[in-house]
Amino acid sequence: MNRSIARRLALMFAFVALFVFTLVGTGLFLVLRTQLEHHLRESLDDRTQIARIIVYHAVTPEKWRMAREKLTDMTPHDGSTVYAVSSTDPYFHYGTPVEGSVVTSWPGGYTRVTPADGGQDMLTSTVVIPAYAARPPVRLQVAASYSPNVRTMRVFGSALAALSALGSLAVLLLSYSVTRLGLAPLTRLTRDASAVSPNNRSQRLNTASLPLELNDLANSFNGALERLDGAYGRLESFNADVAHELRTPVTILIGQTEVALTRNRSVDDLRHTLQSNLEEFERMRAIINDMLFLARADQGERATGLVEVSLAAEVEHTLEFLEIPLEEARVRAQLRGDAVARVNRSLFGRACTNLLMNAIQHCEPGAEINVTIVCEEDQVRVAVANPGAPISPEVLEHLFDRFYRAEVSRTNSRENHGLGLAIVKAIAEMHRGTVSAQSAHGINTFAFSVAALPMEAGLRPARPNAGAAAEVVDYSSLAKGKSA
Repeated sequence: MNRSIARRLALMFAFVALFVFTLVGTGLFLVLRTQLEHHLRESLDDRTQIARIIVYHAVTPEKWRMAREKLTDMTPHDGSTVYAVSSTDPYFHYGTPVEGSVVTSWPGGYTRVTPADGGQDMLTSTVVIPAYAARPPVRLQVAASYSPNVRTMRVFGSALAALSALGSLAVLLLSYSVTRLGLAPLTRLTRDASAVSPNNRSQRLNTASLPLELNDLANSFNGALERLDGAYGRLESFNADVAHELRTPVTILIGQTEVALTRNRSVDDLRHTLQSNLEEFERMRAIINDMLFLARADQGERATGLVEVSLAAEVEHTLEFLEIPLEEARVRAQLRGDAVARVNRSLFGRACTNLLMNAIQHCEPGAEINVTIVCEEDQVRVAVANPGAPISPEVLEHLFDRFYRAEVSRTNSRENHGLGLAIVKAIAEMHRGTVSAQSAHGINTFAFSVAALPMEAGLRPARPNAGAAAEVVDYSSLAKGKSA
């Protein structure tokens, strides 16, 4: 069940208020009880001093009789104060001393006693008056009842509890109203968020009138909307590009098949048609396989089957594999540097192949492609540089996007469906690496990186007996040998 924030905050404020009222009330209750105890002792001291003076001067039987009358007049009818005098002479006796179980005793002769016959506790003060003239030494006890104190504390406690409850209720109601007013910006924020829809993806939360506490939340939400809008746009573009890429081979297949069915064909014509259809099917399969690979990469799949290899040796294998494309394009390839890393050899070779094929397709005859392997902190970077036309920064930002082509109508669009560099990016991310593209001084450089081995020492010789720290391997002889 969803709970209201205003209601929850109001209850929290009410509990806090009740807790504070309870603490304050307990403190006031203890202070009042202490003060009442102090006043009771002061009152008892005054009465004891008066009674002591009266008893002290009762030195004859006549004066003792008058002293007894005074003590009787001083004794209230409700029994809240009791006077008692005892001595060895039965004549000098007055009243009945308070006896019972002692609750507490204090210095100075103060004792709190619970009477044996029941009733309210009494505070007693006992003094011994020495003999004087015909009066023997006597023991004077004055007792005061705790009843007024108990009644006062009971009334005060009840009033305090009632006021605390009423105060907590008032805090509950007021805090609920104040909280609703305070959460009004959140209500507006919710209303703005509800207006966001697939048909209105540009809608953003208005942060101008929001308080500081909600401003970060709104900015984070707007950032999430920006990312979702971008992802949604890329998904729409991806779907459109996939449909476009698959539509071309399907259209070709349908057209060739319809032409083949219009009239009787020879076996050679049918074989030629089937061969052409097979090429289109191969192209469709390549597109589908690349899409499936990128889908797995999007789900966070990491490269498996990692082995520790020399990256220069792996690049050499790729260059040997691309011997014929290098020869046909009449370009040279040079390899510099080496490093050891743990990679999936198949995926690493695929990334190198895609970068090299991209460079070959955009090189003029006689140009030179430079492949460089360098260590950069915890990454090993493989860069492929080739001379070419400058690429604008706007285009560089999207070169690793799926189905992106800097030249929409280039001649080799049928052979390349715009997923090569996107696959390089996916392979780099599967190896905890990154990709980059630069264009400066007539040289275009595309690079990807993989995670380096711990405590990587940097560049290592690519071949035994290398005389330099970074050996240069020239592959131009491959093309020259073939052409000779």
